[in-house]
Amino acid sequence: MAIPLLQIDAFTQQPYRGNPAAVCLLTEPLPDTQLQAIAAEMNLSETAFLLTDQTAWQLRWFTPACEVDLCGHATLAAAQALQEWGRAQRGQTLRFHTRSGLLQAKLSDRGIELDFPLQPPQGLETSLDLAAGIGAPVVASRTSELGYWLLELASVEQVRTLQPDQAAIAQWPCQAVVVTAAAQAGDDCDFVSRFFAPRFGIPEDP
Repeated sequence: MAIPLLQIDAFTQQPYRGNPAAVCLLTEPLPDTQLQAIAAEMNLSETAFLLTDQTAWQLRWFTPACEVDLCGHATLAAAQALQEWGRAQRGQTLRFHTRSGLLQAKLSDRGIELDFPLQPPQGLETSLDLAAGIGAPVVASRTSELGYWLLELASVEQVRTLQPDQAAIAQWPCQAVVVTAAAQAGDDCDFVSRFFAPRFGIPEDP
């Protein structure tokens, strides 16, 4: 069975930039083992699988190592792929049934707007030496319902030059680690972040 497949670079309009994801359009359900094998073959941080159920789309995300509950950039990629395949058009709101509930993506002239569940950050209490694992002093730390840890550093430069201890992070009791810092006035962004998920088989999500 031939499976339509696209690689989409999210968060960019330039080739070879942004965050790549593969998107596969299924005509029938496939065994999880086959979905996992396809994701491993793609060898990208995420591969999205779409299957229509007439009123909405079923959407699942796999890393090369496992299935995950939620992925933002691969959802953007899925919405863009449906446009390129002629299965959606601007002005339409796509509905995706996922492991994290119903997600929506609005296709507009300005781009794709995602409606994702809000998960307020919670205080992170741990005796772990976060600075040793990350490789820089941690200014503030939070966690979320998904089990992602958010670690704030003092400067963008610290975030960009990090060389974290991947083996140590893989042993931390969390699903992934997001390291961030606020940008300075005049920068072309508000925050700079990096995402580490060795438990998902992703040392760093590009």
